[in-house]
Amino acid sequence: MVDDNESVRSYIADLLKKAGWAVDTADSGRHALDLLKSGLNPDVVLLDVMMPGLSGMQTLDQLRNNFEEIPVVMVSVAGSARKIVAAMQRGAFDYLTKPFDEEALEAVLGRAIEKRRASDGVLAKASAVEKETTIWQSPAMQGIHDVIEQVSDTNVTILIQGESGTGKEVVARRIHERSDRSKQPFVKVNCAALPSELLESELFGYEPGAFTGASSRKSGRFELADKGTIFLDEIGEMSPGLQAKMLQVLQDSEFTHLGGNHEIRVDVRVVCATNRALEEMVADKRFREDLFFRLNVVNIFIPPLRERMDDMLRLAESFLGRFGAQYAKPPREMSERLLFALARYDFPGNVRELENLVKRVVILESEDSVLRDLEEASDMNRGGECRLMDLIEEVEETAGELPLKEVGRRVAIEAERDAIRRMLHKTHWNRKQAAKLLNVSYKTLLQKIRECGLEPEA
Repeated sequence: MVDDNESVRSYIADLLKKAGWAVDTADSGRHALDLLKSGLNPDVVLLDVMMPGLSGMQTLDQLRNNFEEIPVVMVSVAGSARKIVAAMQRGAFDYLTKPFDEEALEAVLGRAIEKRRASDGVLAKASAVEKETTIWQSPAMQGIHDVIEQVSDTNVTILIQGESGTGKEVVARRIHERSDRSKQPFVKVNCAALPSELLESELFGYEPGAFTGASSRKSGRFELADKGTIFLDEIGEMSPGLQAKMLQVLQDSEFTHLGGNHEIRVDVRVVCATNRALEEMVADKRFREDLFFRLNVVNIFIPPLRERMDDMLRLAESFLGRFGAQYAKPPREMSERLLFALARYDFPGNVRELENLVKRVVILESEDSVLRDLEEASDMNRGGECRLMDLIEEVEETAGELPLKEVGRRVAIEAERDAIRRMLHKTHWNRKQAAKLLNVSYKTLLQKIRECGLEPEA
């Protein structure tokens, strides 16, 4: 453990010793290098980034040059994507952002030990199962995984919330895989993909003659999921009438086919997901309150990728390997330019967008189109940020001479300009579509475009 802060050094050393680790400490990068040169041979080095004298990054460079076989885990309060990318590019095994919990620390050290043993010929290459654990390595996802471990073998209903593309289905499948129902069916239903009438027949089945075209008996998805798990994706899109029937099924575990009278009883674990704010929908009377409480026994929220950028590099590398094998493409590494472009990007489409970007790189065997899109988006975002920073600097330089009301007005203009520019970019300058998405009239949008000085892109 290398850290110039004695209290941090002692705390982590004591923590690890209680967990059964043998720990040596150093108060500087130079001290650590001297210890290694004298014969100390640790399985892994925990290295603080911010240290006087020889910095953490400089120490990392020397460790990689002289003790390449030792995995180095960087530790810092500064967990920006740029710093993480830089550390990984210079050979760090992983990067922990303070404060971190004991479980996250031990998980990282465990993987580092495996890497060290593998390099010594003790372990073979990581198995496919180990590779699949990539998404659970960050503190945020480790917390979700801990909840899954606690509830997977119970029969409680689980509601998974988060933006589109964050991995809600991955979490749902993980719940099923870790439960005692894992050998039984996992049945997914997308509630947004079908009109209400078709969704009802899909969920609960029907008898011959129940409606036009119903020529034979059909089992519903709840029957197909009997003894297993049913995953109701986009539950917020379910119609009020179907919500009432769903509540009955959750309460009684019984339902009837459309056009039938016979009660059908099932034993099904229900997992739901939505990217909608169901609490707000309940307040607006667009989602049944009693159904919400029934679904929300255990709530799992998946943060967007932009809030857990330490996951981004691991996921990108995992996707790179997976798609390379899937499409029989030669092994490749991402360039430093692409890594920095990814680190600067907000990923509005979350993990799904990252997956698609990496897939495009693999299939085309070129980074050019992805780089062009990422850098164009980053340049567009930085325009608004730069103007806002200029305003902040002006306020500082004038020592408060600029009235607060004027500051608020100009900030509001910048926010409005940025929102309009982003939407026009998203719709490829289709003003009518942009006006609809921004919930303003077409005439108002045209006026705002003139006021904000936005010009069509070439």
